[in-house]
Amino acid sequence: MRILWVKAGKILPVDTGGKIRSFNLLRELAARHQTTFLSYYSGAVDRDYETDLVRKFPGALAVHAGGAKGIVGETLNYARHLPSPTPYAVQKFTSPRVRHLIEAGMRERRHDVIVCDFLSASRNFPRELTTPTALFQHNVESALWERQASHEQQPLKRFVFGIEARKMARYERAAVARFHHIIAVSQHDRDLMSTMTDASRISVAPTGVDLGGYRGAADSEPTEPLVVFVGSMDWEANVDGVFWFHENVWPRIRSIVPAAKLRIVGRKPSTRVRKLADNLDVEVTGEVPSVVDHLAEAAAVIVPLRVGGGTRLKIYEAMAAGRAVVSTRVGAEGLDVNDGRDIILADEPQAFADAVAGLLNDPTHRRSIAVAAAAQAARFDWPAVVRQFETALARTIEDASRHAGIASKAAFA
Repeated sequence: MRILWVKAGKILPVDTGGKIRSFNLLRELAARHQTTFLSYYSGAVDRDYETDLVRKFPGALAVHAGGAKGIVGETLNYARHLPSPTPYAVQKFTSPRVRHLIEAGMRERRHDVIVCDFLSASRNFPRELTTPTALFQHNVESALWERQASHEQQPLKRFVFGIEARKMARYERAAVARFHHIIAVSQHDRDLMSTMTDASRISVAPTGVDLGGYRGAADSEPTEPLVVFVGSMDWEANVDGVFWFHENVWPRIRSIVPAAKLRIVGRKPSTRVRKLADNLDVEVTGEVPSVVDHLAEAAAVIVPLRVGGGTRLKIYEAMAAGRAVVSTRVGAEGLDVNDGRDIILADEPQAFADAVAGLLNDPTHRRSIAVAAAAQAARFDWPAVVRQFETALARTIEDASRHAGIASKAAFA
């Protein structure tokens, strides 16, 4: 297949869940198909990024789509677009130049199929899609925004999130109906989007994991009662989860295991997050070269998310590293995991604390969960996942052909 993949924002460094998923799928597809990657980004022109992108994906197109805005500029830009019915998370990634490149590719029939990666890039696609086009939904965005609005404590943020949630609900429903085929990352997301369009138009390509990159950590045995959280600390859902855990769960764990330590591993922690390290039992690392070493030292890995969508790659990564994971049900939503066998699920503070403390105090129980976790994660190596993605792309071409046939018949009716 000749594939065009369109993604908003830089894909390098590969340091967030969405980037990890897209990068690995692209790498596997590029080894098997003629794949062109169109990556467009805002901010300052970054020649190093553009060079590195082409080095990793020969033939890639790197497009600079706008100048730097900063916090003040971003706020003013949001205020200008507030009357628009389009959610800002989509509006800000709209680029006339990218739209021109997509339309030219369609007009000249350069591609057999196009992937719109995330809803954020969707407004760059013309209303009439003359090339088979799939919308790759890492999350059900409307559900994510609704959860974020419901859990936000700050009144102004809650008000803004509520506005964006309502805009996203309308926009996402229209977008899901407009593209030829939808690719979800879990059956749960497919079920949610089935309320927006015919379920037959939605395929599932599950989350994968780079087994080779994490398997080495499975041989290590933790020597300290260390609890590790891994996640980008500039994402609201992670920040909410960390503070919920620290305020409601962590004191209970410490009462059971006084020697326990908490390590928060992730890029761009705010001053508020960094202040958690004022306590001697908490460490905040900031950005790290690799999370593998931190996972190798963990006696338990936590995913205390209350907000989110899609699926959390961090869970499969921790499982592949042979770590025992305790997660909320929202945190593990959509993943093929088994509570009590290869992961422990808990939503209430005391249940979450008991689960983590149990792992810290009982090496045999911890090892049993970890061994089962590694075996479960081994089913989702990226080469296996990409075959399901290829099937979804083939269905995109079939659905586009069927759509064209229906439109042709209607024209002559």
